[in-house]
Amino acid sequence: MNYFQQNPAYCHIPYVTYNYWQYPDYRYQYRPNNVDVTIFNESLRAYRQLLKDASNVLNHLADSKSLAAQVMGAAEVSNHKEVDRLIKSLGVKSDFVVTYNPDGIHLKFLAHAQGSECCKLDMAIRWR
Repeated sequence: MNYFQQNPAYCHIPYVTYNYWQYPDYRYQYRPNNVDVTIFNESLRAYRQLLKDASNVLNHLADSKSLAAQVMGAAEVSNHKEVDRLIKSLGVKSDFVVTYNPDGIHLKFLAHAQGSECCKLDMAIRWR
């Protein structure tokens, strides 16, 4: 029995060197140039619609104090159907989900491309 087997606290780890051919060479990996951007372009167009809808909602709520008061009032009494109706009345074409709490409102706009959800836009607006 040698010294290192008797004293495991002093175990020796041998230094090992590796040759350059033992590592993969990442510089020469194949990178295909023909990528399909169809779904990406559809997602971008769908996101453009989300931005239009969000901008429309923001502009209407910022410009009309009575509409903002109606949305806040309906949210404070937890009238979810009325909040949805008010948002839809602004001409929103995208699917959306509205949640709210005593401090603000959270709007999530959703879009679909090729039958699946491709993108979403979240807005959190504080009112207290």
